[in-house]
Amino acid sequence: MVIPREQIAGLVLAGGRATRMGGVDKGLQVFLDEPMVAHVMRRLQPQVGQLMINANRHHDEYAKLGVPVFPDDVEGYAGPLAGIHAGLARCPTEFLATSPCDAPLLPTDLVQRLALALEASGADAALAVSGDGAHRRRHPVFMLARAALANNLAGYIAAGSRKVDGWLGSIRSVEVWFEHEDSFTNVNTPDDLQALTRQARLTPPASPY
Repeated sequence: MVIPREQIAGLVLAGGRATRMGGVDKGLQVFLDEPMVAHVMRRLQPQVGQLMINANRHHDEYAKLGVPVFPDDVEGYAGPLAGIHAGLARCPTEFLATSPCDAPLLPTDLVQRLALALEASGADAALAVSGDGAHRRRHPVFMLARAALANNLAGYIAAGSRKVDGWLGSIRSVEVWFEHEDSFTNVNTPDDLQALTRQARLTPPASPY
C-alpha cells in the first residue's frame, strides 16, 4: 500500500549556522535567480500534503514563502537533528519527509520511493543513499519518518547525541538507493554555490534526479 500524500508533511531544514558560507543564511542565498529554499520547496511540495520550514533566524523572510516557519526547540544551533525534532513535534500528519535547504536538485520522486520502502519494510524511517562500493554514501537528512518518533528523538537529544545518522541507527530504518548522486549535491561554501550555478546553466538536468 502506498502512503497517501496527504498523510505526509514536508520539512525544509534551514536552521544551521552556515559557518562555511561565512555565517549567511544558506536557504536565502540565490541560486538561478531564486533563494535556494524556493527551489527545494518547489521540488518537495508536489510530493507531500503540506510544507513547513525550520529556521532559527530571518523568520520574516521565510514566512513570505507562505508556509509555517518555526525554530529549533533545542537551544544553541544543535544541528539538523534538532530541526527534525522540532518538525516531528509539530507534524500534523502521520509521516514527516525532510530535506535540507541547500540541496536545490533533490529528487522529484524522493518521498514516493522512501514511502514505498518504509511501508514494505515496516521500518520507522527511510533514508536516501547513493553510489556503490567505496563510493556509497548515506544522505540521512533526506528521510521519511513516522511522526510518532518525536518522543524517541527528544530522548536521544536529551542524552547529548546530535548525529542524524546515529539516531537512525538506533531505530528501525531502511536505506533507499538513488541512482543520480548529483541530486543530493548540497551547497556548503560560496565556491560550491558558484560551481553548482555554472553546472546548472550549462547542463540540462536529468529527469527525475
